[in-house]
Amino acid sequence: MAKIEVSYTDYLKETNKILGHGGLLLASVDVQGNPNAMTIGWGTIGIIWGKPVFTVLVRPSRYTYGLIETIGDFTVNVPTPELAEKVLYFGTVSGRDQDKFKTKGFTATPGRKVKSPIIEECAIHYECRVVHKNDVIPEELADEIHNSAYRQGDFHKIYFGEILAVYADDDAKKKLV
Repeated sequence: MAKIEVSYTDYLKETNKILGHGGLLLASVDVQGNPNAMTIGWGTIGIIWGKPVFTVLVRPSRYTYGLIETIGDFTVNVPTPELAEKVLYFGTVSGRDQDKFKTKGFTATPGRKVKSPIIEECAIHYECRVVHKNDVIPEELADEIHNSAYRQGDFHKIYFGEILAVYADDDAKKKLV
């Protein structure tokens, strides 16, 4: 199916709904061109420095962390409800151990403006170039967040990705209902 270019604001409602209920797929690539993806349930889209930005959080212990650090870009892919089981799998298995794309039958399609691939089977794709990154500072966190999200440590790196391109299936709204 053809992917059509859209504005980063066209699917904010759908993207945020799925982010909070099942998760999105953050894709990256290694220097040899091998794709990887992980499930994310935290992130936000907004305007920072006059640019549209997708902010995502990745723990340093995750395989994806090293890929983003090396390549400097990522894609965020919005799955349809039918992909829920696969999205769950991508959040529980490491790309260090296996090729999740091959295992679950996903297609890594080259990004249009970034090195990282999109996941063809998803309905919406955000291509992002890292323009800033910060570590979560434990001493600055509210106690309830520190105690609930970081009991084991492993504090996230926050990546600010300038949204360079957004495209979607032409029937994405129907697929995401």
